[in-house]
Amino acid sequence: MAQKVNIVLIDDIDESEADETVSFGLDGKEYLIDLTAEHAGQLRDALAPYVGHARPAGRRSATRKSAAAAPRSSSDATAIREWARGNGFDVPERGRLPKEVKEAYESAH
Repeated sequence: MAQKVNIVLIDDIDESEADETVSFGLDGKEYLIDLTAEHAGQLRDALAPYVGHARPAGRRSATRKSAAAAPRSSSDATAIREWARGNGFDVPERGRLPKEVKEAYESAH
């Protein structure tokens, strides 16, 4: 029996239908939040003065595993799937994510 599952993002602020999942980091922790375009813009505007004065975090040294080679947790895969579907990619419900989807997600984040 075939099933079609639709994922609907709900804005974590006001519980309306969200447009995207925004990722950001603070104090060494990474966060994901589902937001409408308006709330995402407000978050980006609020962070803009800090981002404008910040420096990019460096990549891991060559002696460590690269982030691309490190195994992803199931929550990472879930976030990538949600982002991919919201950005027009056709991704499977389970199993390995296509390389081009992972690369597109990484370049967008």
